[in-house]
Amino acid sequence: MTEETFTSIPVIDIAGLYSTEKADRQKVADTLHHAASKIGFFYIAGHRVTEDLIADVRSAARDFFSQPFEKKMEHYIGASASHKGFVPEGEEIYNKARPDHKEAFDIGYEVPADHPLVTAGTPLLGPNDWPALPGFRERATAYYNAVFDLGRVLFRGFALALGLDEHAFDDVAQFPPSKLRMIHYPFDGEARDAPGIGAHTDYECFTILLADQPGLEVLNGNGEWIDAPPIPGSFVVNIGDMLEMMTAGAFVATAHRVRSVKEERYSFPLFYACDYHHEIRPLPAFDKGDTEYAAVRIGDHMWAQAMQTYAYLIARRERGEIALPEGTRRTNSFGHFTRTGVTP
Repeated sequence: MTEETFTSIPVIDIAGLYSTEKADRQKVADTLHHAASKIGFFYIAGHRVTEDLIADVRSAARDFFSQPFEKKMEHYIGASASHKGFVPEGEEIYNKARPDHKEAFDIGYEVPADHPLVTAGTPLLGPNDWPALPGFRERATAYYNAVFDLGRVLFRGFALALGLDEHAFDDVAQFPPSKLRMIHYPFDGEARDAPGIGAHTDYECFTILLADQPGLEVLNGNGEWIDAPPIPGSFVVNIGDMLEMMTAGAFVATAHRVRSVKEERYSFPLFYACDYHHEIRPLPAFDKGDTEYAAVRIGDHMWAQAMQTYAYLIARRERGEIALPEGTRRTNSFGHFTRTGVTP
């Protein structure tokens, strides 16, 4: 059960996860367990992602978003074969009454075009559509790889936290649909009444977020929005739908949003997922024998949520070109949305 009245987000030093001593790793894992089960959000310090890599990804994002709109639309996500590329303002629909006030560039795990998963037509997988900006691909790829490696370390910590062998999840993310998003919130001098990103949970196992300005808010169990401002030298980590499913709700996929702010803002979430065809179900220690958390392939869940969120995919569904996978859950059916009755 969550601590319904949390009013701040804890900071966890994960340096012990890199220790050769099992006791050090277990100590961090116990702290992760508490934060994941009681809040669903926490900061991590003591990681090994360098400041140079962080500075480089920020500069790469500025280079891309400073281009004219027409140039960015050359990489429109709706023209992509694998759901990657530029996401213009209003493309994502979390709240039908108010479009999100942001733009994004989505980068996926690089899977070659001739890989069997790609030639089989697996959604979300394939090569990235890289813009021809000097050094963009190199800077973005270096950051992606470093944070994805951090995700592998964290997943070992979560495995220990769940009473599993710490390498239990090592082989479940070989070619995953894990996305890095470069998100740009333009300067808004009027700070109009529109969300940066509407309230939602993340579809994957967990998210590792870098942001440079306040704006992120986290929903507690009382239906109150709690600030999660950036802390220098740390990332924000939040539990996603699939870890909630693995633990049958013991870990909570806490809902969050980005409120409207005047300042220009950049953020870089990496969504750590398992391989598309990996089936997620409650682990034996958490299985209650009911149907609240029915087993699902993680890729089907991610693809279904995207089809209910992105305007171009919604249009394709309406034309009958694609259909939701069997057993699709509606958006915002995890986390505190189900526990508080708060409307996104």
